[in-house]
Amino acid sequence: MTITAPTSLTARSLAPDLARGFMLLLIALAHAPAFVSDWDLGPAALNTAAKFVKSLLADNQARSMFVFLFGYGLGQLAHRQQVRGGDWTSIRKLLRRRAFWLIVIGFANTVLLVPIDIIAVYGLTLLVLAPLVRARESVLWWTSGLTLIPATLLLAWQSVVAQAKPVTMAEYMEPTFGAHLVASIPTWPVETAISTIMVVPGMLVGILAARRRILDEPERHTPLLRRIAVIFIGGSVIGRLPAALLAVGAWTPSSAPISWTVAIAHDLTGYTGGIGMAAAVGLVAIRARRGRLTTALSALGQRSLTFYLFQSVVWVVLFYPFTLNLRDDMGCAATFAIAIGIWLVSILLAEWMRVAGYRGPAEVLMRRLSYRTAE
Repeated sequence: MTITAPTSLTARSLAPDLARGFMLLLIALAHAPAFVSDWDLGPAALNTAAKFVKSLLADNQARSMFVFLFGYGLGQLAHRQQVRGGDWTSIRKLLRRRAFWLIVIGFANTVLLVPIDIIAVYGLTLLVLAPLVRARESVLWWTSGLTLIPATLLLAWQSVVAQAKPVTMAEYMEPTFGAHLVASIPTWPVETAISTIMVVPGMLVGILAARRRILDEPERHTPLLRRIAVIFIGGSVIGRLPAALLAVGAWTPSSAPISWTVAIAHDLTGYTGGIGMAAAVGLVAIRARRGRLTTALSALGQRSLTFYLFQSVVWVVLFYPFTLNLRDDMGCAATFAIAIGIWLVSILLAEWMRVAGYRGPAEVLMRRLSYRTAE
């Protein structure tokens, strides 16, 4: 059986696209400081505020929102194909083609642009776990819960290491583009494979949410969305506050167990916080009118892959030694200003694409590669 064409832009649900558009801001805020050498360069008060916001709202929470929405998109895709008469064999082939090309695009992003990539991780996870897209809800819940344990521990280990010194790519940047092209290749396969464990819990919850069309029909799930938003975001703020205060030097852990407790609380509630933010956007979508801002932000969400890659291009242009080499010229607050600026420019470009009737280059490429006739 052949796979039907992808959904037209006019048929898309508002809430998931709004969430993806907002998510790109959090991703930019999480990534931008990683490309400068000294976070404390510049006004101390502004850098302190930026580091606090980064730890409280962005770190390991932007990615969790991204992962949840990725899973939600998979659930939407499978549902649409089933409604249009696609059988599971055809849907599985579509998912695995999509997974393969996500891996290819993610590899290209890592090699050509920046070695902070989640696209290939999504692709590898989907390639391995495609059968779970149609698994029973009990299987999805149990798998999500069980994998949350190693996923949180892996993230917590990274966080404990980062407590001693902020992680920055500046010291690893190659002096020439040629050296840059080969620097990430040896470690990419292992890092991508290990990172898949961090994707599984949120991805499966996203698939479950899509089955119930929680963001597609948010007005039918208002009480649930309200509970998720309040409890998950509230719990996230409480769980992540100690790490945020630690990030700005307000206190210092007295022992390794305390460091690990803070890191685990930060990263575990990052998963729930990302889902809570998506739920909050769902509530906004209920009341949002199709005004210019809402339309432009949803246009950005419809082109999230393109503008995720666009951010990578900007990081290379601004910070690498073989381009503008601004890595030693700004601190954390300045990179936040750049991140917000990139997001605003992305909204304007996405709206221009919408008016012009153009999906975005990455989306066009993915659809051409994924939606070929099944044999």
